[in-house]
Amino acid sequence: MASNGVCEAAASCRILCPKSARDLLDSVDVFLFDCDGVIWKGDQLIDGVPAALQVLRSMGKNLAFVTNNSTKSRKQYVDKFLGLGLSISEEEIFSSSFAAAMFLKMNNFPRDKKVYAVGEDGILEEMALAGFTCLGGTKDGGKQIEFKTNFKFEHDENVGAVVVGLDKYINYYKIQYATLCIRENPGCLFIATNCDAVGNLTDLQEWPGAGSMVGAICGSTQSEPIVVGKPSPFLMNFLRERFRIPTSRMCMVGDRLDTDILFGLNAGCKTLLVLSGVTTLPALQDPANNIHPDYYTNTVSDIINSLAI
Repeated sequence: MASNGVCEAAASCRILCPKSARDLLDSVDVFLFDCDGVIWKGDQLIDGVPAALQVLRSMGKNLAFVTNNSTKSRKQYVDKFLGLGLSISEEEIFSSSFAAAMFLKMNNFPRDKKVYAVGEDGILEEMALAGFTCLGGTKDGGKQIEFKTNFKFEHDENVGAVVVGLDKYINYYKIQYATLCIRENPGCLFIATNCDAVGNLTDLQEWPGAGSMVGAICGSTQSEPIVVGKPSPFLMNFLRERFRIPTSRMCMVGDRLDTDILFGLNAGCKTLLVLSGVTTLPALQDPANNIHPDYYTNTVSDIINSLAI
């Protein structure tokens, strides 16, 4: 459990002590876990996670993994989990790349229109699985623009949606391509997988998140995107359909206040902030913070540690 210093903090939410942990377990049927900063940091599994997930499954709890990181498809996430020694099914994974594809599908995006991705393989794979033609992605990561007299940058006028997510290969070419599609193609949608400012791409430090890529396109187009990842309610619709359980019987476990916790609070879920990722205790306690989880603790393993007491 968290230290005594943590126990005395943040009057608006409760520390996950043994009693409150047992109360939480009794009142929740579905645990929704963020991944980066909760299950792992970079490629390092956070201590105690495998045992915690195993115990929750043995108690009959349903698990789902709801991630804003769009760089991988659901299948690629299954492989990452497996590489870390965790057996997770594709049906348990709800990624923002999947959400972007489902948004287009549910809104009857024309099959003869194309998608341009400022992002990585996760977006391209999920778009292909949904039956859409997707341009851009990592293959545009090495492209450069040679500025010459009377040069005009060409783009596909049949692109009907630009999807922007985390892109470690972003460049001026992609920004210009996306900008032209949004500004010049009639009715072109501007979709953001998420707007996270930073993320735990490695275990030692934070890195710029998808919000920095989205911000670049917002600036050049002077427009705001449709956001499909957390804290947008769009993903929650799939979770309700998947489990058919009231959101009051779900608990969102995350490390970010403005995405994970807000996502859960907006849907009426119980919420648990873990301090193993982006959010620090001072940030939670900051008087300027107005997003308060129901509970907070150090790591996911604290959920089941109470059972041994």
